[in-house]
Amino acid sequence: MINVENLRHIYANGKVALDDINLEIGDGEFVAVIGTNGSGKSTLAKHFNALLKPTAGKVFVNGIDTADEENLWRVRENVGMVFQNPDNEIVAAIVEDDIAFGPENLGIEPAEIRRRVDLALDTVNMADYKKFSPSKLSGGQKQRIAIAGAVAMLTKIIVFDEPTAMLDPQGRREVLSTIKKLHAQGLTIILITHFMEEAAQADRVVVMEGGKILKIGTPREIFSDVREMKRLGLDVPVASELAARLKLPAGILTAAELAEAIKR
Repeated sequence: MINVENLRHIYANGKVALDDINLEIGDGEFVAVIGTNGSGKSTLAKHFNALLKPTAGKVFVNGIDTADEENLWRVRENVGMVFQNPDNEIVAAIVEDDIAFGPENLGIEPAEIRRRVDLALDTVNMADYKKFSPSKLSGGQKQRIAIAGAVAMLTKIIVFDEPTAMLDPQGRREVLSTIKKLHAQGLTIILITHFMEEAAQADRVVVMEGGKILKIGTPREIFSDVREMKRLGLDVPVASELAARLKLPAGILTAAELAEAIKR
């Protein structure tokens, strides 16, 4: 679905944000991207739906070159984005009107818009709130409405750029549950996150530092090297860190796995 070839991005101030990035993301895959602040995670995410264009190299979305101006809308029909602050993404005074905003701008027939809005609300478990004002919702609920807006566009890929960074633990659980549900339905998910327990849910984890990809692997592979992750300034799931301190076998990700290892 996404193919990144020798991608380089330099901002107007001369900062090299991405340097020789090569990455492939398959149809229906769930990929988490982690790294410290300034590692290039969000810059990379913005290339996936042509919010930014390469300084050098190429990004292809479903075979479409994102650098070609004529392809802009085709790229964004394939890729939706959800950002940190849902208040910056909600544009309407009523929940269902906000979700309908995207399809309306594409000129979709009203009956089809109604179908898409209802489907999106059901997908994020917010059907009971369709007549609510977004201002009356919690942070987690607002973020789920923002996700519903992407779902209503029938995008094949959704990029989440730290969607839980501003939420409380309950809101984080709600949003992560929604992300996992979308993945189970076959959508391609790219999750930029600082929370390692979230990254541990992915099929693969991409570790970035200084605008480069340092390593790519399964969560079990990535988080088994606790010392290296700490050297990079990154956390690991709590169970992984406790397992390392207790000198248990590497590769433990969850509390259940930790308990089983201790029992053995």
